[in-house]
Parts: sequence; structure tokens; C-alpha cells
Amino acid sequence: MKGLVKQGDRIQIMDVEEPKVDDSGVKIEIKYTGICGTDLHIYHNDFEVTDSIVIGHEMSGEVVEVGDDVKNISVGDRVTVLPSNVHTCQRCEYCNKGLYTLCSDRKGMGLHVNGGFAKYVVVREDMCYKIPDHVSYEVAAMSEPLAVVTQPIEELTTIKKDDVVLVTGPGPIGLLASYVLVNKGCKVLVAGTSQDQERLNLAKEIGCERTIDVTREDLHAIVDEETNAIGVNLVVECSGSGHAIKSGLDVLKKTGTFLQVGVIGKDVTLDFDTILYKQLVVKGSMGHGITTWEKVMEILKKSGDDLEKIITHRFPLSRWEEAFKICDAKDGAKVLIYNTSNA
Repeated sequence: MKGLVKQGDRIQIMDVEEPKVDDSGVKIEIKYTGICGTDLHIYHNDFEVTDSIVIGHEMSGEVVEVGDDVKNISVGDRVTVLPSNVHTCQRCEYCNKGLYTLCSDRKGMGLHVNGGFAKYVVVREDMCYKIPDHVSYEVAAMSEPLAVVTQPIEELTTIKKDDVVLVTGPGPIGLLASYVLVNKGCKVLVAGTSQDQERLNLAKEIGCERTIDVTREDLHAIVDEETNAIGVNLVVECSGSGHAIKSGLDVLKKTGTFLQVGVIGKDVTLDFDTILYKQLVVKGSMGHGITTWEKVMEILKKSGDDLEKIITHRFPLSRWEEAFKICDAKDGAKVLIYNTSNA
């Protein structure tokens, strides 16, 4: 079969061995795989992965074969895949808490073992989650990034209906965070730059209260207007921008919460006096835990058409490079790769 492989410092489509099913395995024919920011880092050679690995970890597909010991997944099931815990130690304090992404021994799909930019993958039964009937394969392929935003919003803070939230960075992660917050009944403000105009428009389409182009508008003045100069209850920072981090801390209300979700990739300076004098709570969120995925499936069960709007491009595997360049240029929002018989 064909797979998108990172070999040395190059990514290319190559012939790879079709995976075989053991007694505990589930073989999935991949329908869609999303391009993640991590995949872009791999593309630019600034993220280390196992050599000659099939990349990609945001996937959905149909089960085509199961091992003899598999009990709850059947051939024909439509599934999405929890890709981050192919291997963990199962002994450390993080594994015991279900926080497998923090395990020092963790191996993930598309990073350390073959991932989703191929026709087939084989995974364990406990990594498979059945897709609700009304949810498309395309939307289901966003389950993993949806988990990335669900963990901080649902598990690391307490946010209530009618609270005012600022989301900084309207990329796919920011838009998914906005979707979760809008559906919790929050008043969501989304900040980006002039380069993000299409994405800011999408934020309005999924129900955000207001979008802010920080290169043309005064973020602080708008937050004052929207909150009677009190400040927002919560900031969900998805851009990884040092400027956005500083601005987010500045516009938080006293005792507010700041959630860092976007990867920064470089040193930034935090204004600890602001954190101190405003008595702020600042938390980072890494990936997702096992309980997060249960919440994601509940979100998908209740979802309507708005999640479809976040998907702006779909490409066959043969056009992977064009798809990656669109992501690099921040054109559109979520970009998916699909498999075809001749890919």
C-alpha cells in the first residue's frame, strides 16, 4: 500500500507494508486523516520522529478485520482512533491517572509507529471509538484535535453559561475550542490577525459573539466594551504567540483563568506581576487524557452541522504536498487527506 512517509529529512509517498492483524488488533481502512500542526513541524524538520514512519494521527475509517480476542468492535464499524497511547508504561503516576500523553515512555501514532496517511492501520480495540450515526467520517477525523481543546475547557477549568471567553488564534484548534465554548452557552470573542480573515469569518458562522482583528482593532477597548471594563472570565490561547499571551493576561478579569493550548516553540516572557496582582490562574494543557475522549464522543453525539464548517479543504493522498502548503499559508481552516484506490 501507499503511505506518506518521513524518511531522513524528506516526506514522500512510498510503498509500505500493509499491516497485519494479531489476536488483539483492529484493522481500519482509513477514510480521512487531518493535517495537524505537528505534521507541519515534521514537514519542516523541526520535530523529531522515528525514521521511515508513516505520519498522521487525526483519523477516521471503517473496520475491515478484527483479531480473535476483540470483543466490542466489529467489521463494518465506523470508528475514530485515539492515537496517542499506542504504548505507555502503565506504571507511572500519569498513566495511573489516565494522563497517558505525559508518560515518559509514550509512543504515538504518526510519531513513533505508523500513522494515518495510508490506506490501513492496525490498532488495539481500546483505541477505537465508534462514530455516532449522524457524524460524517470527515468530522470524525477531527476527534483528536477536538480532544485537545476539550481537555482544557472541560477538565482544567470551570466555565459557565454566559461567561465571556476570549479565544486567541482562530486556526483549527481555536475554532474547535470556540465551537465547544459556544455550545456551552459562553459569549465567545475570537482574536486573530488580518491574515486570519477567512478563519475569523468561520468563527462568526459557528456562533461566536465577536471577532477581533488585532492588527486593526484595539483588543483591550473591545474587551472593555463587551465586559463593562471587568475583563473576560477565561482566555484560551491557541496561537502560540508571545504577543497574544501578554494581551490575554492583560484582558483577563481579576481571578480569571488563562489556558495555554497552542504550542509556543520558543521562550516567552510572562508578566508575573500581572498574574500576582490580579490573582490569575494560569494552566497549560498537553494533549488529552482517557476521560477526555469520553467527553469528545458526547460532544459528537450532540453535534450539528457547525463542525462541518471548520473543514475547508479535502485532498487525495496523491496531492498531500499541496494540502500541506495550504496549511502552511493558513489558508482556510481544517485540511483533510482522503484515500483513493489509486492514491
